[in-house]
Amino acid sequence: MIGRWITLAACAAAGGGLGWWAGAREGLAWGLLLGAVSWQLLDSLHSRRLMKWLRSEQSNETPLLMAGAQPRLPGVWGEVADRVRRLLKNRHQQYSDSQGRLDELLAALQASPNGVVLLDDEGRIEWCNQTAAQHFGFDAKRDIQQHVANLVRQPAFNAYMSAANFSNDVLIPGSSSTPARPMKLSVHVHRYGKGRKLLLSRDITALEQAEAMRRDFVANVSHEIRTPLTVVAGFIETLQNLPLKKPDRDRYLALMAQQSQRMQTLVEDLLTLSRLEGSPLPGASEWSKTATLFVQCEQEARALSGVLAPQGHQLVFEPGPDCEIAGIQREIASALSNLVTNAVRYTPEKGLIRVSWALLADGRGKFSVQDSGPGIAPEHLPRLTERFYRVDRSRSRESGGTGLGLAIVKHVAQRHGAELQITSQLGQGSCFAMVFPPARVRALQLQLHPSA
Repeated sequence: MIGRWITLAACAAAGGGLGWWAGAREGLAWGLLLGAVSWQLLDSLHSRRLMKWLRSEQSNETPLLMAGAQPRLPGVWGEVADRVRRLLKNRHQQYSDSQGRLDELLAALQASPNGVVLLDDEGRIEWCNQTAAQHFGFDAKRDIQQHVANLVRQPAFNAYMSAANFSNDVLIPGSSSTPARPMKLSVHVHRYGKGRKLLLSRDITALEQAEAMRRDFVANVSHEIRTPLTVVAGFIETLQNLPLKKPDRDRYLALMAQQSQRMQTLVEDLLTLSRLEGSPLPGASEWSKTATLFVQCEQEARALSGVLAPQGHQLVFEPGPDCEIAGIQREIASALSNLVTNAVRYTPEKGLIRVSWALLADGRGKFSVQDSGPGIAPEHLPRLTERFYRVDRSRSRESGGTGLGLAIVKHVAQRHGAELQITSQLGQGSCFAMVFPPARVRALQLQLHPSA
């Protein structure tokens, strides 16, 4: 402010001196007035330049300079310009920092495995991440400002939004849900801000399937155990209350022993599955000879064939090259035995069952069981490894199967990095094969006779 007064005094003095020189005392007043007007014009010019600079887009970056030597604005106007520039620069920096934090937040929401949709107070989409776009079939750019009720037309969702009671979630099908591949979403809305809503979606298809499998598992186990228990309890009651002759008593006791053995086999298979799921993955330090595994499988197959088929089966075993498989021998033997005994159970009498081992060109080892049984329809193939899944329940129970054999095979294969291959045609038989990776297979000839 002092600088402005000094400038005003200088202009007045210069004007007064000029007026005194031109018109003595009368010219002094006009000179003072001229000096004041000159100062006012100069001050207005500085203020005009300041306003022009403030209106420019570079006001927060470029300092205000005069023409020529380009000094700063003099006096108070220069200080005002400098303070405004620093204020605007700080405000711009704060805006940049806020924008950076917002971008980081949106990037985090974009990376979320759950769907996130921001709705305004009227239910229009302000932003959504890619997961939500996949869940609901949105276009993340095109559908901005579209009302969510116009895009998600599930009656359950519309009723949920209309009721405005968001204490619980709502379950709806996903946009890509089909009868063959159902997709289930859990949608939950949370209020925030002034009437705005945060819509969260979560794909619970796997959880729903796991829950359904758990229910089926409990129901199947209960059914499988209840049936033989009912038989055993009935025979026990008969033996207790009726005087039976020795042949009848022996027949009842034999049937009771058969049902008891069935329950024992079921419990053993359940314990095997539990052990497979809870134990650490097998290493590569334990090696099992394929010849030994073949001998065990052949003994079990011939013994079971003699029980189920009085006239027997055509059992052909082709051990192939002598090899070793890395893994837990007990698990591998159980898996191979299940494949062979399944073929015996489902192949008619005098049917052909061919069991073979081959070393493939890429170093993998393939254990396959080919039968001439009735075959399996294509719609059943994807579900064969489910627990207690049976193509023909009555046939399986007659042959003594528990419905857990292929589930055990699948778990053993996964634990050893092997692939379970199933091919079948109705009326032409089936082929079940376990293909072990090269890292778990080695030929004995190479071990016994290394090259020089």
